[in-house]
Amino acid sequence: MTYFERLAARSKAAGTLVCVGLDPDFRRHSVEDVAAYNRAIIAATAPFAACYKPNIAFYEQFGIPGLRALEATLAAIPGDIPVIGDVKRGDMGNTAEAYARAMFEQWGFDAVTVAGYQGLDSVAPFLAYEGRGVYVLCRTSNPSSREFQELRLESGRMLFEEVALVATSWSPNAGLVVGATAPDELRRVRALVPQASLLVPGVGAQGGRPEEVIAAAGAEAGRIVVNASRSIYYAGDGPNFAEAAAAAARLLRDQLAAAAPALA
Repeated sequence: MTYFERLAARSKAAGTLVCVGLDPDFRRHSVEDVAAYNRAIIAATAPFAACYKPNIAFYEQFGIPGLRALEATLAAIPGDIPVIGDVKRGDMGNTAEAYARAMFEQWGFDAVTVAGYQGLDSVAPFLAYEGRGVYVLCRTSNPSSREFQELRLESGRMLFEEVALVATSWSPNAGLVVGATAPDELRRVRALVPQASLLVPGVGAQGGRPEEVIAAAGAEAGRIVVNASRSIYYAGDGPNFAEAAAAAARLLRDQLAAAAPALA
């Protein structure tokens, strides 16, 4: 199966659209603790996870020991749960090819996030890996994203709308990253590319609302996953942190499911 087929199968089997971000804060961990913390989070949240998404920066910040912690983390994720490498790579030529080999052949991610600013030739090496998913940054969840992404083009479309149309035309394995903090733009992207698979970050700590995400983008398994990182990963402190993470993941799963029947 392709990544998106695996994602759909997992979402349906577990009844969830939740993507759990695995992003350790260096202020809260020593690198020696990261792998064990992640194993506990994974074990607790797996029943509610459609997929996991480690952001590689949170491991690179610790140097080589952090990469070893990432390796141990990936080994702890059950084989039926897809893993998105949040790497946001964006370059061209043999550099892009090297990034793609690293992400898919060395780390073994099922999907990755990429920046498409340089156009197709910067993304093509990732798309060349048959069956892997590639999420292209489209309308991101950070406050200053509109400085570029909402620029109006001569066609009348905004830049993020053009990205949505062009990037998804490159391959059936291309999806989009669209933030939950911009529900109107999320709705516009879904209208432009109704069949595209969307990775939607920004729910939880960034303020995105689950019901607005579902109303804007739908709830079809394989065509949407909603990521929460800090609000699940650090839902609680102390010895019961994993139980708190499980409760937060369950709550988000239930909030998304509750919103789905309201769709027109």
